[in-house]
Amino acid sequence: MPSLSVLDLVPVRGGQTSAQAVSSALDLVERADRLGYRRYWFAEHHNMPSVASTTPPVLIAAAAARTSRIRVGSGGVMLPNHSPLIVAEQFAALEALAPGRIDLGIGRAPGSDPVITQLLNRSGTTSDVSRFPDHVTDIMALTSPEGATVRFTSGTEYQVKATPAASGMPQVWLLGSSDYSAQLAASFGLPYVFANHFAGEGLEHALRLYRDQFVPNESGEGPRTFVTANVVAAPTSEEAEERAIPQLRMMARLRSNRPLTPLETIETAQADPFDAMTESIMASTRQKWFVGTGDDVRAQLSAFAAQHGVDEIMVSPVAGAYEGETSEGRAQTLELLAAPAAIAA
Repeated sequence: MPSLSVLDLVPVRGGQTSAQAVSSALDLVERADRLGYRRYWFAEHHNMPSVASTTPPVLIAAAAARTSRIRVGSGGVMLPNHSPLIVAEQFAALEALAPGRIDLGIGRAPGSDPVITQLLNRSGTTSDVSRFPDHVTDIMALTSPEGATVRFTSGTEYQVKATPAASGMPQVWLLGSSDYSAQLAASFGLPYVFANHFAGEGLEHALRLYRDQFVPNESGEGPRTFVTANVVAAPTSEEAEERAIPQLRMMARLRSNRPLTPLETIETAQADPFDAMTESIMASTRQKWFVGTGDDVRAQLSAFAAQHGVDEIMVSPVAGAYEGETSEGRAQTLELLAAPAAIAA
């Protein structure tokens, strides 16, 4: 069985407030810490009715305060939305709050629609997507104990540090679902994550490019990678399939450009007939998910990890809720996937 980690978009269900969704997510990160999961990452998405993970650094700080062992981080910070110095300062502060436990996953996509991208540009200094490689190296330099040096045309130098006296650095990961991100991570000698939970195509090619083209940096470490996966585990296969329905319907709306809504409960989703397009998208999406009993899903994940040569899978627990529940389905998924010894402890 590979090591397991968690990716959280902090889902918001109909009738639920953002405060309730965030509270449930923080309860879940505490549970993941107790169950022995390796890391817990928060995604960055904007203006989506069913997603409350808009600001990973804020959620990471709260998660770090509620845990003692698990690594916490971003999956990821969408760098085009932010000034590299601001990202460096935020994650240097997080590293000071939880030394040795912070991961900075960086992505190149905006994580939003064109309107939100323009609003982000208007509300502060953001980075030029064409300079993404430069900004990644800037962040690594700024968060290092040595800091970065700005050289003026006059020949003078100016020292810049994300925090005055760093004793460590966050671990930088590059995220992506394309050849570009795999090749960039390889050229920088950085660890790389393929976003399989929403892409689902090109995984083998991207991992092969990353491993074949990897150039070690000064750390001397070899290529490091893991893969994300959408997962639902329940005591029975029937319950697991039911719990997958709300998120599958949300993905169908997203991929057919229909208006997005908060997540439905299982009963609401089942009561609303699926049209042919929705059925087709749901069926296609379901084929790429890992849904079933804990034993079945653990076996599927083990085979998936072996197939792609990784020792870690980051699960996105996409289990939906029955009427009257909060996050029982997501918590149940993490418990059923964890090692029996960890659950007993």
